[in-house]
Amino acid sequence: MMKEGARTIATANVNTEIAKMIIDKEYKLAEVDSRIFGSFIEHLGRAVYGGIFDPGHPSADEYGFRQDVTAMIQEIGVPIIRYPGGNFVSGYNWEDGVGPVKDRPKRLDLAWRATEPNEVGTNEFMRWAKTLNADVMMAVNLGTRGVDAARNLLEYCNHPSGSYYSDLRISHGFTKPHGIKTWCLGNEMDGSWQVGQKTAVEYGRLASETAKAMRLIDPSIELVACGSSFRSMPTYAEWEATVLDHTYEQVDYLSLHTYYGNADNDIANYLAKSLDMDYFIKEVIAVCDYIKAKKRSKKTMNLSFDEWNVWFHTIESDMKIEPWQVASSQLEDTYTFEDALMVGSMLITLLRNADRVKIACLAQLVNAIAPIMTVTGGPAWRQSIFYPYMHASVYGRGTVLRPIVVSPLYDSKEYTDVPMLDSVVVYNEETEELVIFAVNKSLEDSLLLECDIRGFEDYRVIQHSILENGNVKAVNNVYQQDAVIPHDGGDAKVVEGWIHASLPNLSWNMIRLQKTFA
Repeated sequence: MMKEGARTIATANVNTEIAKMIIDKEYKLAEVDSRIFGSFIEHLGRAVYGGIFDPGHPSADEYGFRQDVTAMIQEIGVPIIRYPGGNFVSGYNWEDGVGPVKDRPKRLDLAWRATEPNEVGTNEFMRWAKTLNADVMMAVNLGTRGVDAARNLLEYCNHPSGSYYSDLRISHGFTKPHGIKTWCLGNEMDGSWQVGQKTAVEYGRLASETAKAMRLIDPSIELVACGSSFRSMPTYAEWEATVLDHTYEQVDYLSLHTYYGNADNDIANYLAKSLDMDYFIKEVIAVCDYIKAKKRSKKTMNLSFDEWNVWFHTIESDMKIEPWQVASSQLEDTYTFEDALMVGSMLITLLRNADRVKIACLAQLVNAIAPIMTVTGGPAWRQSIFYPYMHASVYGRGTVLRPIVVSPLYDSKEYTDVPMLDSVVVYNEETEELVIFAVNKSLEDSLLLECDIRGFEDYRVIQHSILENGNVKAVNNVYQQDAVIPHDGGDAKVVEGWIHASLPNLSWNMIRLQKTFA
């Protein structure tokens, strides 16, 4: 229901709310770190085997990686990929995944109760990532292992030559070092589901000593310490403070993880959950800044939101999967149109916090809670969430601006004063392009956006792309791959320094403007 202060007009029996925005190029929040559009590949389900790696597929390259999947990932322009986990990494011996494949052991993966064949490991993944022009955020095992394994893996990956592990890499056919610059110090170490769960003090001390050893080998690396596994953890906030108390001067980022879902089928409340994500970010920033003050540090701790997505469709069915299979169909959520709207709002939230969120990883990339799905040996297709992710990654590079926004509000079961207009503005000064990403969260009413851009003289609309669908449960699948796709039929236009645009109810919108030259 529209709240007090909003305006409504009636057009052709359809209610239209009014939202206003003022954009000025001088009101800058932060440069977008491209790594905010990162993703994640874990040795989980068919993410690797049958996903990115499928040697029997007609499109497989000489190394067994699917080129049709690679092409879809290149459409997104994924800049960095977290690997190899996730929960998987807390029981992973990296040495199992290097050297001749025929000599590699098959191991029981305790995280997902699967069998890991180790056909893909560090070198294969790094070679594949280079074909994407993507960096890798490598995670080290601080669950069952520690300082020694972490420093040895770094030496293997980054040291040029002349040491045991660098020469071992060379003997495996990789003469040049991989040069991995971003490293995760474990994963979700406060979680009871984690192999090697630790208290905040145990983890903080281990992470600090691991960071010290790794920086002695390669001082140029950046390190990510584990925050709480999610906001509702009983350890939340106190964990962050304790871990940072031990690691503040040794690490560069603190991690956040969150997933949302609509299990109770309440779309108004579901879409409002992006507010929870924003609260989460603001709270973690507050803890970071408290430790900064406590230590009288000149350093500002930034954030790595290195797991985020919608995840709820398969939680119950995954409990029935037979254990110890190789590449079973785990976490294969089929995403609806409403899920795409939620992912769009989460992307907007990340960008609106780009002053402190420098890395973010959509979890995950292929098959397991992913924007891209495959049939092993068969077709690949784009899920509904692919499109807002692709739009934001391709067109959301530049400087995030601070617009003044006046939006109608609504209340839901868990949230009050939810803006119907969820939006962010990115200005690319180099290309003279202004991009507005916007979600209209209203179930019934379209939004008439009136946007003052008089500071952007001679700018015109070059694209108004809309993702909309009359069925919020519509999905793309192997049989109908284009049920949920965007179209460029939006009516956004500039008149005397104002953008006028209709945003349909329940829609994701991308409005691109570019400076015209006489």
